[in-house]
Amino acid sequence: MNTLTWHGHSAFAITSKGRTILIDPWFDGNPSAKTTAKNVEADLVLVTHDHGDHVGQALDICKRTGASLGCIVELAAKLKGQGLPDSQILNGIGFNIGGTVTHQGVSVTMTQAHHSCEAGVPTGFIVRLEDGYTVYHAGDTGIFSSMALWGKLYRIDLALLPIGGVFTMDAAQAAMATMMLRCKKVAPMHWGTFPVLDQNVDAFRRELDKLELGDALMQLEVGVPVGLVR
Repeated sequence: MNTLTWHGHSAFAITSKGRTILIDPWFDGNPSAKTTAKNVEADLVLVTHDHGDHVGQALDICKRTGASLGCIVELAAKLKGQGLPDSQILNGIGFNIGGTVTHQGVSVTMTQAHHSCEAGVPTGFIVRLEDGYTVYHAGDTGIFSSMALWGKLYRIDLALLPIGGVFTMDAAQAAMATMMLRCKKVAPMHWGTFPVLDQNVDAFRRELDKLELGDALMQLEVGVPVGLVR
């Protein structure tokens, strides 16, 4: 069975057929994480953008485990300059928004995200596992209307959406995004890590209820794997 483990903030591990995909692997320094970077394994590491609370320990994890890195071209070049070989970068140089790469049977499509960064532009990912289960990790973003297009193009089983506000979508925007994405389930992320962010999911739950989407909420506990079943 495929599993998903939330490691706090925007860090997730997806296991599929014995392989592990890490997204935004911020462990060391993450006040929500219950493990450290040296204790995680990975076959593929995806990074949405270069802010420290998202790129995290991606470079160290790739070097230690031999995992491949998936990210936008400019960030790939930045990490290559820090010692990551071409052979461990998807497509050799990374990829870009709208592009899809396949690695060990897992298909990854890069999406836009509305945020800021230094290397390239912020992104999200639509990850389709071998059995077709589809996860959308929005990255750090505000709401944008073309999320509805991703909902039409892909049958999204689970959306991972930021709800904390200040730096990303707030609860109301994330609930509207859930509706536009037509996802079966939604798991909130990027909340509670810092005092300035929303400290719980109560407002998000209320906003989902207003849209009659309350049943879609999947509230995760840090460090506890959940099964991903279509």
